[in-house]
Amino acid sequence: MKLNNKSVYLIALSFAFTLSMQAQQGEVKITQDSDIDTLLEYKKDIKTSKVYKIQVYQNVDPDKAQREKSNFLNLYEDWPVEIVWNTPNYKVWVGNFATQLEADRALAKIKKEYMNAFPFQPKTED
Repeated sequence: MKLNNKSVYLIALSFAFTLSMQAQQGEVKITQDSDIDTLLEYKKDIKTSKVYKIQVYQNVDPDKAQREKSNFLNLYEDWPVEIVWNTPNYKVWVGNFATQLEADRALAKIKKEYMNAFPFQPKTED
């Protein structure tokens, strides 16, 4: 069997390519400031609110806020609803969601009727 120039060239090229594809070994060393560990420990100790809510309405008139709460409950009965007075507005807040993802899923449903609704984490007073 006689090989032509093209076949020899392809075999040589394949051999060279195979040699260049051998795995390389290395070592990764991570050096970090010791203050990072201290900061991580402090972060564990910080109390954070784990509750998310969705605001669906706000108005200065408490009667309008009460009507909107009733309207919301007629449309969606899956979540608790409350009216919160936050100077100078009465706000209709929905839910006690444990995670941002859970709040976002509810928001996707609520946005069909309440386009200006938004999720948030209420500030807690310690």
